[in-house]
Amino acid sequence: MAFTHSLLQLPPIQSLKLSTPFLHGSTPLSLFSTPISSLTSPTPQSHSFTFLPPIRAMKSIQGKVVCATNDKTVAVEVVRLAPHPKYKRRVRKRKKYQAHDPDNKFKVGDIVQLEKTRPISKTKTFLAIPVLNRNLKKKDTEKEGLGIPLESQQQA
Repeated sequence: MAFTHSLLQLPPIQSLKLSTPFLHGSTPLSLFSTPISSLTSPTPQSHSFTFLPPIRAMKSIQGKVVCATNDKTVAVEVVRLAPHPKYKRRVRKRKKYQAHDPDNKFKVGDIVQLEKTRPISKTKTFLAIPVLNRNLKKKDTEKEGLGIPLESQQQA
């Protein structure tokens, strides 16, 4: 029995030193380096904390108003292309979103941009924003053209 005590002699607990000074709060927090984001400009030794908003995958989507009968609410249909699970062909998938329209200015058929906001009700988390009509953009580009008159437009 005495032989086993001599082999398993452990040093007293008070003599053990911890290898890291960070335990038990012995190192001040000012010695830690602050993380630097690539989006913010590095400031020399400033301890002001900058807040970066979280990155979200979907911030805004575009769709067509299909129902505008409710007060301050429009139903917007968004069409997206997704691959078919079996045939791998891209098919159109439609989804309707409820969006907030505070001025009741949108009618059925309008193209709107949906921007993600705080929850307004149980089903409304988007705000409807007007988008320039696509047809107006095409007409403006047709008027500019190449600057070369056609034969029918040339005066003889």
